[in-house]
This record gives sequence, C-alpha cells and structure tokens, in this order.
Amino acid sequence: MTIATVALFGVIVSAWVLAISLTYPVRARADLVAQADAASRRLATTIDKVRFTGPIPPWDGVQIMQIVDASGRVLAATEGSAGRQALTDARPTGGDSRVMDRVCHTGGCVVVVGTSNPTSVYGPVVAYAAMHEPFLVRSPFLPVILSGSAVALVALLGWGAWYGTGRVLAPVERIRSELEHFSAQDLSRRIDVPGTKDEVAELATTVNETLARLENAVERHRSFVSDASHELRTPIAGLLVRLESGLDDLDEKEWRAAIRDAQRLSDIVHDLLLMARLDAGASMEQERIDLGQLVEEEIARRPSRLPMTIDVEPGLHVRGSRLRLGRLLTNLLSNADRYGDSRVWISVRGQADEIVVEVRDDGPGIPEEMRERVFERFTRLEHSRSRDTGGSGLGLPIARDIARAHGGTLEARDDSGGWLILRLPRA
Repeated sequence: MTIATVALFGVIVSAWVLAISLTYPVRARADLVAQADAASRRLATTIDKVRFTGPIPPWDGVQIMQIVDASGRVLAATEGSAGRQALTDARPTGGDSRVMDRVCHTGGCVVVVGTSNPTSVYGPVVAYAAMHEPFLVRSPFLPVILSGSAVALVALLGWGAWYGTGRVLAPVERIRSELEHFSAQDLSRRIDVPGTKDEVAELATTVNETLARLENAVERHRSFVSDASHELRTPIAGLLVRLESGLDDLDEKEWRAAIRDAQRLSDIVHDLLLMARLDAGASMEQERIDLGQLVEEEIARRPSRLPMTIDVEPGLHVRGSRLRLGRLLTNLLSNADRYGDSRVWISVRGQADEIVVEVRDDGPGIPEEMRERVFERFTRLEHSRSRDTGGSGLGLPIARDIARAHGGTLEARDDSGGWLILRLPRA
C-alpha cells in the first residue's frame, strides 16, 4: 500500500513537472509581451505632445524604452540604452501599428514590442519597449531543475512513508508476533498495552478483551464437557448395574428404577442437544403467541406435585417459537414444583413494552450469592439435592438461553421462597 501511494504520487509529480516545463515559458513570455506592449503604447501616445529632453523615465517596471526614427537612429531612450543602436530592426508593416520581436545577445534575451506614431513631435517614429527574459524562461535547464526537484520530493516522501509506516506498524507487528504464540491450552496470557493512548493502544486493549471472552468461552466449554460427562456417568452406571444383575432377578422396583435412570439419561441428552442448538444460534420458526394462554396450556399439560395459583392478564402477545417458549415455561414450572413446599404462584402481566411472567414458590428460596450461579450449567444448590428427583442442573440455564434468544431476560429475585422473573418484549 505504501509503495503504491508513493508510485501514484510520483506519477502526479511527473505530470506536474511536464506541464510546467511546457507551459511556463509560453505563459512567462506572454506576460512579458503584454507588459512591454502596454509601455510601448503609452510611450507612443505621450510623444504626441511631449519631447523628452533627457532619459525616458521607466514606466510600470519597464526599464528599456527607445524612440527610433525611420532611418534607425535612436532619438530618445531610457537611461542605460541611450547612445546605443536600436533594440531591433523590425518595423510595423502592412498597415499594422505594432511589431514584436525577440532579440538575444551575450547579456541575455529581451522581448521587444514597438508601436508606430507617424505624427509625433519627433516626426514618424516607432516607440519601443523591451523586457528581459528571466533565466529559467530561456534556459534549457528548467526541465532538469524541475525533474531533479521532483525526484528529491518523491524520494523524501518515500523515506517519510517508510519511516512513518514502520514506526506505526511496529507495535502492530509486535501484537501479531505475540498472538502467534497463543494456543487454546494457555489463553491466560495478554498483550502488552503501550502507553501511547492512540489507536494501537486501543487495538491492544480490544485484543485483550477478545482473548478474555475467548478464555471464558473455552473454560465454559471445558467445564460443560466435564460436568456433562459426570452427569451422564451416574444414570448410565446405575442402569448398567441393574441390567448386569440379571434380567431374571429384577423385580418391579428394580425395573422402575432402571426406567427412571434411562428416562433421566434421555432427558440429559435432550437438554444437551437443545443447549447445543441454542449455542449455535440455530434459527427458529417465529409466530405470534398469546403468552398467557401458553402458560395455561403448559400448566394443564404437565402433572404437578403442588397446586398452582394462576393470575393471567389476557391479550398479551409475544413473537417467537412456541416450542421453545413452552420449554422455557415448563422448566420454570418444574423448578417451582420441585422445590416448593405447598404451593406455586404464577402471574402474567403487561408492563410498558414488555410482558412479565413471575413464578414463585414457598420453598427454601435461592441464597443471594447463588442467584446468578443457578443459571450456570449443571449448578444445583446443596439444600436442594435432597429434594432432587432427577434434575440435571440444566433447566434454568436453558430457560435463560431461550429468553435471551427471544430478546428477553430471566433473573432470580430475593424472597422468602423461590422467585423467578421472566421478561419478554411485546409482539
């Protein structure tokens, strides 16, 4: 990119040098001719009535002027050109009152413009005015000087770009080289953030934040695999022990225990598959759903240990997947039914632009320090393990993931019993 920029600049400068080399001499001579022409006309008009008794004074920056008769004799001139021969032998011809010539000698070149006046106080004369050409106008070195300056400028730009880019990209290269040594086995390392407080420092900070999120994701994945393996091992081991004891020796109680273990194993696998889909952000079919009606349907569909009191505000609609929202509500109801002592309360109400679902029970509740941990995968409270009838510790994490997938939130609140609050945006 730097080389391309310098090359483009070099092309632009080269075109600029060529344009100046071609146009500058032409424009400069045109300006000199215009200035000499104005002085010549003024001088020709002046000698209609005025005869100079001394040198002609300079006019408008024109230092060389002469009044020459038809024989070529200089009748009057500016100081320095008096007593010399006429500037040029060119005379106006063909009825034209103006003549222009370019005369070169050892001292340089001059542009001469003459204006005739047949009725002057000197008789028929030509008033000449001349301007010296600048050195660069007549010198063949102008293209060389411009080309040399252009080469020096492009070289300076190239060096500045190389030096500046090198200084800017050096910290970026350091960050890149440090990232090369990172691996999934050690994500605790971080990039050194320079104290420059510029864009490079912001880049290093962003890289560190990304590494922190990646480390957290990898740790969650490792923990998830470890916990999943542990949770699957228990029902599988129990099922194998019962089956290995011999089919003939299994009584009805053992059969039921084996069936419960198989069912728990099936539920865990089902939950793992659902969480994998949620983590992958799998698309879901969207539809308009009456949330209060869905709550009533889920309560009526599933058997419960405790009586449930329902307070539903009608006409509250959300947009989402009926299957997944049903699973979310089932998990909340199952949690309250499992850990409540005597009753469960469910309310659905509208609040501004969202719908709030509260599920409460009169059980032991959730300690304050555990209100976020219960939404971590395979987390179960110690006091609830004695009541656990096969929960895998995935119900509330799945419920929160489904809520977030629908643009909502799920949180636990402080109360004497269990209190979960679900918030979903209105359709």
